[in-house]
Amino acid sequence: MKNNDNHRFLHLYEITKALYSSMDIKRCLHEILRYLSEQMGMKRGFITILDRESGEIHIEVAYGLSDEEIKRGRYKIGEGVTGKVIEEGEAIVLENVAKTPLFLDKTGSRKGLDKSKLSFIAVPVKDDYGILGTISVDMEYNPEIDLEKEKRFLTILSSLLAQKLRIIDEINRENRKLREENLRLRMELGERYRYRNIVGESKKMREVYYLISQIEKSDVTVLLLGESGTGKELVANGIHYNSLRKDGPFIKLNCAALPYNLVEAELFGYEKGAFTGAIRQKIGKFEQAHGGTLFLDEIGSLPLESQGKLLRVLQEKELERLGGNRTIKVDIRLIAATNKDLARCVEEGTFREDLFYRLNVYPIYLPPLRERESDILLLANYFLEKFSRQYGKDIVRISTPAIDALMRYHWPGNVRELENTMERAVILCDDSVIRSYHLPPTLQMAEHTGTQQQRSLKESVVQLEKELIVDALKSSRGNVRKASKMLQSTERILGYKIKKYGIVPSQFK
Repeated sequence: MKNNDNHRFLHLYEITKALYSSMDIKRCLHEILRYLSEQMGMKRGFITILDRESGEIHIEVAYGLSDEEIKRGRYKIGEGVTGKVIEEGEAIVLENVAKTPLFLDKTGSRKGLDKSKLSFIAVPVKDDYGILGTISVDMEYNPEIDLEKEKRFLTILSSLLAQKLRIIDEINRENRKLREENLRLRMELGERYRYRNIVGESKKMREVYYLISQIEKSDVTVLLLGESGTGKELVANGIHYNSLRKDGPFIKLNCAALPYNLVEAELFGYEKGAFTGAIRQKIGKFEQAHGGTLFLDEIGSLPLESQGKLLRVLQEKELERLGGNRTIKVDIRLIAATNKDLARCVEEGTFREDLFYRLNVYPIYLPPLRERESDILLLANYFLEKFSRQYGKDIVRISTPAIDALMRYHWPGNVRELENTMERAVILCDDSVIRSYHLPPTLQMAEHTGTQQQRSLKESVVQLEKELIVDALKSSRGNVRKASKMLQSTERILGYKIKKYGIVPSQFK
């Protein structure tokens, strides 16, 4: 960048003209970044916006970055240089980015470059109402450049940008409200977005239902993302059985469950005598799924050698069995699922980049259970009814302390862990109510319950007694006399216990 002050005033004048030259806000911002590059020596630059509701920072416009690099430019508050600038509201100047661990290069735009020859400046864009985003630039390292002076110039520029970013922020929020309202209205139409065996009414699950509904009449390749136990296979079923291929086969293959040397044999099949042990012809999963859907679970575990062959089949829609020379046409719709970060696997060289882009046509993210707290009780009651029928038990509800334990737990195993928890509780329960002591010990440990140590025997007895009294009052709608008969006690003794534990019977009427 040039240090001549006269040039700086000229730059600010040109930038101000660019800001107000068009009603297209993004075009104005692009023009500013282009001007910084052409006139001031910037190599790359981008302007980010903070989404206050999600806490995510994303690149709104950029110069010198590809579309894919822009997509990767997402940060949490406090993450990397950009997140730190948002968090602290102060500019950061890096004379040499190679010496700073805080510089993450999440966009990957400096990949392959000598980072010791790059300088980076990030400045917050803020107004009287708070921080809106950042403007960041990087340039070739030059000891003759006064980076502090460049920072001050960008700070002045950021004040000019604030109004535009505020407008973009308002537009984005209005668009989000419109999308949410649109989704709500669609949900009110009835059962269109409800899928058998997929339980959840949280906002994030409604978004999943909506995404599924949008591809009902499409054969687009779908990539299901999310942690283990979030229900990716159930969603894959929902996609298939609500698609135009619902009358065709639905074939599943878990790539992680197969030995390394059998993956291709399972996918593509083989001819008799193709290898030792191939005593007869075998039809592969692709051929079995012809006219329907192939679901490849844990696709991130697929060996590199097999990934290339899978890509060829997806692109050419034809294959050859192992040991065969006949080309077989296949017509399938592919749904893939993984709990891995495939973009990171691509960077690490364990997953082919071309296959990743071939799969990542229509990604659907399934949120972990800890991010859909309002669904925990809904799912728990669903599994309670399911296993009560399965084991022939008449269990009608979950006690309040047990519900509290379920809601406090962080569910690392997601929906699958909750299902196993409720099955165990139903098996152990000999009453009509699931109580906290029917739940696994992990839900009652100190770090999950917020207690400092395990309860003593006396404390546990007191807790159980309170739980039984509350349950009886709920069943009797707050009638102490009826509750005492249900507990095979006297009204006087129960009244004493109610007063002792500070229970208010009228709240159960």
